[in-house]
Amino acid sequence: MSDQSLTQPPAPERRRGLTYPLGRWSPEPGELHEIAAGVRWLRMPMPFSLDHINLWVLDGGDHHVIVDTAIPAPGCKDVWRRVLDGITREKPVGKVLCTHYHPDHIGNAGWLIKKTGATLVMAQTEYLMARMLLGDIRDEPPEEAVRFYEKAGWPDAQLRDFRAAGWGRFARAVSSFPVTYERIRDGQLYTIGDRTWRIVTGSGHTPEHACLVDDEGGLMIAGDQVLPRITSNVSVHVTEPMADPLGDWLASIDRFRSLSGDLHVLPAHGFPFHGLHARLDQLAEDHYQKLTALERFLARPRTALACFEVLFHRAIDVKEYGIATGEAIAHLRWLEQRGRAVRETHEGRADIWRSI
Repeated sequence: MSDQSLTQPPAPERRRGLTYPLGRWSPEPGELHEIAAGVRWLRMPMPFSLDHINLWVLDGGDHHVIVDTAIPAPGCKDVWRRVLDGITREKPVGKVLCTHYHPDHIGNAGWLIKKTGATLVMAQTEYLMARMLLGDIRDEPPEEAVRFYEKAGWPDAQLRDFRAAGWGRFARAVSSFPVTYERIRDGQLYTIGDRTWRIVTGSGHTPEHACLVDDEGGLMIAGDQVLPRITSNVSVHVTEPMADPLGDWLASIDRFRSLSGDLHVLPAHGFPFHGLHARLDQLAEDHYQKLTALERFLARPRTALACFEVLFHRAIDVKEYGIATGEAIAHLRWLEQRGRAVRETHEGRADIWRSI
């Protein structure tokens, strides 16, 4: 592990209204790049379609603060071992702060904390969501889960495969999780070394996703709340089938517009960028376009599964049915909540949705 310095900084790039100060450059796995004073960037490779996650090592004065952790895959742990070997020669790791409960963000938290003695820092709802999911492991999925996907229109073959896969995949992607933690809250000022970060939470992707905003320093550690190229998944889940996460997501976009548009945004995936307000507008517009197309599509009654074609514009592999179903129902629920669509529910059959 070493701090990667750039003798010849990459040229900035501008794409779709966003400016990338370092273009498409990123540090090599295991290398730390100081992107701002006391803020080092670790680009962690991951063995699936997301390809990588951006993690951050913050100078806490007499200790380090790690922000997000990647999954407990052997390759990720190998990178972390090299990084820890370097940074702990400087000073100890005092805290591991996780922006939200998804496995690519908390997967190594318990492992890192055991190795370093650090304290876990999270928003309360995110911590409790992780603890709940880690504790729910069964040989077969609950009947409510099977019915959720049956109501979405899944074919019998996919429902059989779903039953056979067991229940508790979340626990397989997360190392042992700490029993204690330090809570952070929306609006809280959180001092790390020479920087004071304001905690700004968003909803929709997860219930209480925490971003860190240094208003004076012009930085935002955004997690998955604002990504430069891809749109974060917004899904209805089995645990809360009547939720309106897309409503929460769009409301969060409106709230985040109150932040300075000049912030240097440090996202969990993709490249650091400027252009927060432009990206928020793009994220909102993407969903409103999908909602308009979906409402037209529902002129004829459809199942949630049938809506894949208008929402995703590509064939959805059966391995993606779960995440695609959650996203489709989130858009359908948004329309339903606002009186623009209704559904008919039949015992033992899929729900049928239509616009009104």
